[in-house]
Amino acid sequence: MKTALGNITVLDLSRVLAGPYCTQMLGDMGAEIIKIERLGGGDDTRQWGPPYLQDDSGQDTSESAYYLSCNRNKKSIAIDIRTEQGQALLHKLIEKADILIHNFKVGGLEKYGLGYEQLKQTYPSLIYCAISGYGQQGPLSKEPGYDFVAQALSGLMASTGEPEGAPMKAGVALSDIMTGLNAAIAILAALNFRNVTGQGQMVDVALTDCTLAAMTNLAQYYLTSGHCAPRRGNAHATIVPYQVFEAQDGHVVLAIGNDSQFARFAKLIGQDTWAENEAYKSNKMRVKNREELCALIQEHIERKNINYWVDECEKISVPCSPVNTIEQAFAMEQIQTREMQIEMKHPLKSEEISLVGSPLKFSESPVHYEAPPPLSGQHTHEILSNMLNISDAEIEQLRNNKIID
Repeated sequence: MKTALGNITVLDLSRVLAGPYCTQMLGDMGAEIIKIERLGGGDDTRQWGPPYLQDDSGQDTSESAYYLSCNRNKKSIAIDIRTEQGQALLHKLIEKADILIHNFKVGGLEKYGLGYEQLKQTYPSLIYCAISGYGQQGPLSKEPGYDFVAQALSGLMASTGEPEGAPMKAGVALSDIMTGLNAAIAILAALNFRNVTGQGQMVDVALTDCTLAAMTNLAQYYLTSGHCAPRRGNAHATIVPYQVFEAQDGHVVLAIGNDSQFARFAKLIGQDTWAENEAYKSNKMRVKNREELCALIQEHIERKNINYWVDECEKISVPCSPVNTIEQAFAMEQIQTREMQIEMKHPLKSEEISLVGSPLKFSESPVHYEAPPPLSGQHTHEILSNMLNISDAEIEQLRNNKIID
């Protein structure tokens, strides 16, 4: 099968989420991902459970749901890069690689001779991506990076939650995910630059930078007005009505983005005159009169059930959705049609396991699902033997010396 990145090899020295999410995307697009793990357990997230993948007898395995979420299409090799022999092995792998990605603290790899400045002369075409909390420069650059802290420092938490409540983080590690996405975009741009010039480069991506950039209109709200956008909970800062309402049997989202949609909705609920009312007919005035208008809308929404509002709003082209649980989301025909739930074989279970599918859809080079998330060190022998032509005896000696698992 043709893939977009089938000629690319990536050394993945990252762990937890931002880096592994990035490299899983590259792996889905066909790149060969060599996951470099530490001896004695590998990626930290393998132990971040429950839940864990259960084997055929119903017992927990070593593989957590967290780890399984972002490590398919990779081969795992466990190397102790603190040792000279381990570093020598890594150099041999770098010779074969197009990209190296890591999320060590700033300066963390330099002590092993594996920093960008230490490698770029020997490997001038290497694309070297460093993911960190704060970037390679600045007063906080040497501090460790954590998603929760990035959400707090960037202003995301202060913008999330109910107006009178406490600041609230996103329900998923959003700073990590956004950083992984930005890293993948930057790596692809660096690959194109190398295709033109033959030159590799350093890609420097930081959790705080990516989270602040993702604040988009709220960040610009401050830069334009000099004021922070007020926290609105499930409502929108500058569009009304654009929030959650409570129906008879649960919650619905109403996302009315323009005046014509508002007029159609007003007619649906028997309030045709709202479309001509100076207080409501324009979005600018609806924002000013938010509390009064949304309270009136709530009185109508609570009289009917979720299905009524979704069906009736669809008929008049007004965006409306139930607030689904993840279980309900996966049960949707739309989600199943888009193959957002996939099945793969796993070495610790006879039946296939379910994983979240890739959101990337290509007409000519579709994503592929070649291998499930690997066990720690599962491919150590294969990689050393096939990629580096190291003999079985040498591999056994490296294992005995605790250089590899």
